Amino acid sequence: MAKPKVHVRRGDTVMVISGKSIGKKGKVITVEPDKNRVVIEGVNIAKRHTRPTRQMPQGGILEKEAPVHSSNVMLFCTKCNTPTRISKKVLANGEKERVCKKCGETI
Repeated sequence: MAKPKVHVRRGDTVMVISGKSIGKKGKVITVEPDKNRVVIEGVNIAKRHTRPTRQMPQGGILEKEAPVHSSNVMLFCTKCNTPTRISKKVLANGEKERVCKKCGETI
């Protein structure tokens, strides 16, 4: 069976378009294509209560980014400063590149 695809990659800047973190921007930290989820820096913060261990003797409440479904994020174009869809453009040497649908800039 083919591996599912996600429209964003690690390192992309994205904006959340629905859910409790709507309107927030951040950088994609990890992509989980089998679950269709992405983890975004500073978005969808979850609190985890941890008991003291040898590595962390104080224990306490840790804040960590939780995954967001990939359909709830949209790639953010830094040139036109808006969330946008992408199109693929084939270069002369046969390589593909992602292009902003609104301004035509390479992402």
